[in-house]
Amino acid sequence: MSTTAAPEEVRHTWHLDPQHVEVGFAVRHLMISTVKGHFRAVSGVVRTEADDFTTAEVDLTIDASSIETRDEARNAHLRSADFFDVEKYPTLTFKSRRVTSAAKHHYVVVGDLTIHGVTREVSLDVVAEGFVRDPWGNEKAGFHATGSINRKDFGLAWNVVLETGGVVVGDEVKLNLEIELTRQKDE
Repeated sequence: MSTTAAPEEVRHTWHLDPQHVEVGFAVRHLMISTVKGHFRAVSGVVRTEADDFTTAEVDLTIDASSIETRDEARNAHLRSADFFDVEKYPTLTFKSRRVTSAAKHHYVVVGDLTIHGVTREVSLDVVAEGFVRDPWGNEKAGFHATGSINRKDFGLAWNVVLETGGVVVGDEVKLNLEIELTRQKDE
């Protein structure tokens, strides 16, 4: 009786393209408007079985000091101990736990988000925007992800109550990610 070896699992490693990634956020300000910002320094790796992104293992790291909101005084306040405390907590991280397919090219990625030394499970809705080979022969994949968190769940509780009864900073933070990945060659 002969036995046939099972085919070896093909693993692909995809790196975030730092020039084509944006981790953005939006939060209510004074209860009447929305402030948007993003982080300028993001790195990460996604590992998959072949090109099956339901098997993805996502590992992202964000430099907390790279926060940008188009206002240097606000950026400095967000870097301070009132919010991100970048001296004590220099990075934000996301590590996936599981990925499920919600529809064709649409996934739900659940993972551990760590901000300010606090880790909470979050869910991101992810849409695969496409897969191409660039003019230099690199395999690329594009994704758009959205989600929301309550900043107080991560110890980001600073606020000021307004005379009118509202607050300066809303609790819900909407997340918006644009991700371009490059597959590692020679796999």
